Amino acid sequence: MNRRVQILVALVLTTLWGAGIYLAHANGHLRFLDRLEATLTDLRTLARGVQRPPDLVTIVAIDDTVVKRGGSYPLPRADLARVVDTIVRFKPKVVAIDLLLVDRSAAIGDATLAHTLATGPMVLAAAAIFPSASQTVAPGSDGPLAVLPQAERFLLPLPAFADHADVGVVNVATGQSGSPLSVPMLFRTRDKVELSFPLRVASRALDKPLTIAPDHLMLGDRAVPTDTDFALPITYYGPRRTIRTVSAQSIFDGTLDRAAIENRIVVIGAAVAGGGDFFPTPFDSLMPGVEVVSTAITHLVAGDSIMRDRRVRIADALAAILLPMLLVGLLAWGRSALGLIAAAAVMIAWAGLNLFAFTHGVWLNAATTLAAMVPPVAIFAGVQLWMGGRRTQYFAAKSRSLAQFQAPAVQEWLAQDPEFLAKPVRQNAAVIFIDLSGFTALSERIDPDALQDILKAFHVLIDKASVDCGGMITSFLGDGAMILFGLPSAMPDDAARALKCSIELHRSVERWMASLPPAIGGQLGFKIGAHFGPIIASRLGESHQHITANGDTVNLANRLMEVAAQNGARLALTDTLLDAADFHGAPDGVLSGPLRTQVRGRSGVVTVWFWRDQNRPSQAAAQAEMID
Repeated sequence: MNRRVQILVALVLTTLWGAGIYLAHANGHLRFLDRLEATLTDLRTLARGVQRPPDLVTIVAIDDTVVKRGGSYPLPRADLARVVDTIVRFKPKVVAIDLLLVDRSAAIGDATLAHTLATGPMVLAAAAIFPSASQTVAPGSDGPLAVLPQAERFLLPLPAFADHADVGVVNVATGQSGSPLSVPMLFRTRDKVELSFPLRVASRALDKPLTIAPDHLMLGDRAVPTDTDFALPITYYGPRRTIRTVSAQSIFDGTLDRAAIENRIVVIGAAVAGGGDFFPTPFDSLMPGVEVVSTAITHLVAGDSIMRDRRVRIADALAAILLPMLLVGLLAWGRSALGLIAAAAVMIAWAGLNLFAFTHGVWLNAATTLAAMVPPVAIFAGVQLWMGGRRTQYFAAKSRSLAQFQAPAVQEWLAQDPEFLAKPVRQNAAVIFIDLSGFTALSERIDPDALQDILKAFHVLIDKASVDCGGMITSFLGDGAMILFGLPSAMPDDAARALKCSIELHRSVERWMASLPPAIGGQLGFKIGAHFGPIIASRLGESHQHITANGDTVNLANRLMEVAAQNGARLALTDTLLDAADFHGAPDGVLSGPLRTQVRGRSGVVTVWFWRDQNRPSQAAAQAEMID
């Protein structure tokens, strides 16, 4: 399977994964994502920070101070009537009582409260009773209202109270973390639909008719963006008491400020420790339920609720499908660090966009996108790393294989510039030829395996000397070799390194032959020729190319081996090489000459010098040489 097909398969699987995650969560599965989303929502809320709420609502809290004064909780109906009466006198827009008045108490207290409720615009709280703690949505066949939370029954205020007020259901929907993330606007039982408490209050305060559209609500001519189940997403302005709050005790003390009530929405609710509903929020571990409800009322009246409607859900679906595809595509882009950096930049940009949208009133789901994005990206990145490791091993093996045929410098140069020597190059270089004498005759008398071992050992000596001195073996010629100094580029010390290599070859081959059995070593000899001058370096071959050099310098270096053998020497050097190497002799070697001679196949005279070890007489070499 080629790489393009692999990437295409990865993108298709990523798309299917993202779509599957989104659809599964949208249909009520993968509930663990709700807990993750609740946590991420809390973090985004904290990152946004505390905001000043629209100053529309005043909470009159029945708090610990009131309970200490009266000595009991719930507040006696007569005392509640006094609280309501005082508030009505200050002419609020509407009075919302977030207390369940479902049980009878002292007749006189109930009568007093009922009379007081008739004196102003009132909304009373009711409660929905659900069959289980989790308020699930069971779709039915009765249109848009099928998605509403279905209660077994409603706990309604006593008729004596309800006859003088509107009634709304006060339940809120908590997320997996226990923090209320939305407030259902509509509730249903088998035979009726009830409005939520905040919706009743907002409708009464705005004095606007309520219209239920298929996917949203209308307060007058203003749309209320709700979630798909007609729930109002809420975000908290800050910690408790961020919304204006006064204690009901100020009413009993006669210190209530009229400005806190007049022409405002007033919500009466419990804030008694241990005596009312409390919920964890991003800013508080315990926030009174009356403040949660008041937050929803403020959103409805001010129109500043966070948007999580059908359009946002479509954006979530696109993000769950397209973002993982983009990241996988970037990781596949050239399999390079640039693709990884681009993928990281996209993830950071997405996180920033998600936070920006949240702080500007659009709630994009982060958990679903992460669930759609992280697994395929992690798997693809892991596969890429695994395949990259295999590719690294493969190319390392190739590199080691290439190193067996090319000098390390040339190997590195070819990796950097694949077009190296694609066209012939003329330059100066030093050339060494070395050849075994007597090898052909020896090969007729000994076992082929033994012969192969001898040849292999000889090649190892040549390879070590050339590598140590920075030369390149352009070819092994059976029982000989050609070594080139000057590639991948000409260097000032090419001649000096070639001279050093020639001397090292002379010594190492002599030691090696001395270590062979006399029956073998006594039959072998060697000769070396080295010269410096212009060459033409190029590649030869089509499908199987090799790097070589030719020209007069190469031919002369080859012929110098004959000159050495003819003069009882093993190493012949031209004066051109010695001059280029700036050679002035060595304490452990003897340089004899010069010999001015002609070379076979070449006109003109060449000046040749012969080198030997100081402790070996020159005639010993002549006696050992045998011409193939």
